[in-house]
Amino acid sequence: MRMERLAKLIYPAQCLTCDEMIEVERGLCPTCWRDTPFIVDHPCDCCGRPLIGDARCGDLCDDCHSKPRGWQRGRAAMLYADNARRIVLGLKHGDRTDLARPAGRWLADAARDIATEDMIVAPVPLHWFRLMRRRYNQSALLSQWFARELAQVFAVEHMPDLLKRVSATSSLDGMNVEQRRDTVAGTIKVHGRRAQSIQGRTVLLVDDVMTTGATLEQCTQACLLAGAKTVNIATLARVASER
Repeated sequence: MRMERLAKLIYPAQCLTCDEMIEVERGLCPTCWRDTPFIVDHPCDCCGRPLIGDARCGDLCDDCHSKPRGWQRGRAAMLYADNARRIVLGLKHGDRTDLARPAGRWLADAARDIATEDMIVAPVPLHWFRLMRRRYNQSALLSQWFARELAQVFAVEHMPDLLKRVSATSSLDGMNVEQRRDTVAGTIKVHGRRAQSIQGRTVLLVDDVMTTGATLEQCTQACLLAGAKTVNIATLARVASER
């Protein structure tokens, strides 16, 4: 304890996204917290996007009404804008692996109501070639800390190797809904050695950002084909509109 106090005196805590000194480790200063669009309103029960007006539990956004999802329920911690975008890009492309722990905590707070006992938590996978270039899968780091947070309340199992990408795809940036769906079609499978583990169980898929849901849909179908009972999703950020 003395060493911890000494370390805090020598190296005071800083905001995760600026140089402002703060009171707690791995947190945001008031300004960055204000500029981070955390989802606090009623969420769409399927994708997590905040709903406007008198929304109730089970309500869906327009996109989820018009395009039924393969998964059952979903949550997101923040909208993909402003400081949330900087956090996601830092974790994904900026080697800011330290962001995974607080992000996992924020995501667990957002998704705790869709967690269940004996649930499998699994990340959206990277193809091995992209993993070699990036050196880590940001979704796997996020799901690791997310599962640790949930494990304080639920008996969950983190399974980072549940899914695999069987073929590489080009970047989905700039593609529309149909292009994204066609690009990722058939690219994700359940690892053969995990096929028995998934039988009759609920899977909660974790990703950094949901744009159109095309990749999460492929992951969902792979899990259901392998015998999962139900699939839910949790994403750190959600784009405001799929159009």
